[in-house]
Amino acid sequence: MAFLEISNLQKFYGPNHVVKDFNLNIEKGEFISFLGPSGCGKTTTLRMVAGFETPSDGIIKINGVDVVNLKPNQRNIGMVFQSYALFPNMTVAQNVGFGLRIAKVPKEDARSRVDEMLSLVGLKDFGARYPFQLSGGQQQRVALARALAAQPQVLLLDEPLSALDAKIRVSLREEIRQIQRELGITTIYVTHDQEEALSMSDRIVVMNAGVAEQVGEPFEIYNRPSSRFVAGFVGTLNSLEAKALDPAAGTLDMAGQTMALNRSIAAKSGDTVSFALRPEIIKIGRGGKDHVSLIGLVEEVSFLGSVVRIRLKIGTNNLVLDTFNTTTSLPPTVGKNCEVNFPAESVLL
Repeated sequence: MAFLEISNLQKFYGPNHVVKDFNLNIEKGEFISFLGPSGCGKTTTLRMVAGFETPSDGIIKINGVDVVNLKPNQRNIGMVFQSYALFPNMTVAQNVGFGLRIAKVPKEDARSRVDEMLSLVGLKDFGARYPFQLSGGQQQRVALARALAAQPQVLLLDEPLSALDAKIRVSLREEIRQIQRELGITTIYVTHDQEEALSMSDRIVVMNAGVAEQVGEPFEIYNRPSSRFVAGFVGTLNSLEAKALDPAAGTLDMAGQTMALNRSIAAKSGDTVSFALRPEIIKIGRGGKDHVSLIGLVEEVSFLGSVVRIRLKIGTNNLVLDTFNTTTSLPPTVGKNCEVNFPAESVLL
């Protein structure tokens, strides 16, 4: 039996069906990310687990107990909000210990727990400060410490890093993951940032229009997307078209150039076939056995620091590839032809 079970969860706002038949089993200590665009239902699902929203239908069980009819404070859940939600008139230590005071934890035990939590999030010497005296990253650490202070059985984080700048986000997400592993706490993390989800999660739930499109480990989500939406939303993607030549043999025609995929295609000869390629899988030069080689016109070369992004035109298709920046080789010249290759197996039909 899973530690957190979500079964047939539904949520209606009037005629709007915002969460549709959501099912997920989460093991104890697992880190799960809900990933998707704004309005896809990920925060609504999180709020139903927290108890801030009532499901229209469905079951939510935590450690075997159905919590759908329990109030938020009866579920033993820690919540970290996007807006920090710290009390401005309380010190850092008072903010962290607020839940313990409400729960009437003895003062000495509460003080010890607050000190422990502040040390855990790297704010041991900040207990006497007020929120306005802290940076955004420090405020979010306080919010995390407050959520963990009451030793919740589940930790919920609703886009906690979206208001921070890029460098602080990277360092904080590493800290959050390290703390989660250290405590072994079951965690659900809501984000629209695919890099956050891919780097932090044991598993990712990709959501779209209230539906869980795919649930899987980051490697599986990125490399074996189960739908066109997942393929397009997670990572950068080339969306391309070619004509089927011999579907049984898996050969396509792109602007007069033959692509041998070495597997059968569910199409008829002459049909237009849509497929996708990740930019990083494409290499400059002619490929070897089991590789597809194509020649295109270089239309743009963009220097992005460690990566050089190259855009080719092949017939009516735009093909983008990413290659590492090196001092030993120059990128191709705009306006000239360039040959590229990729493994046939990497083509996502």
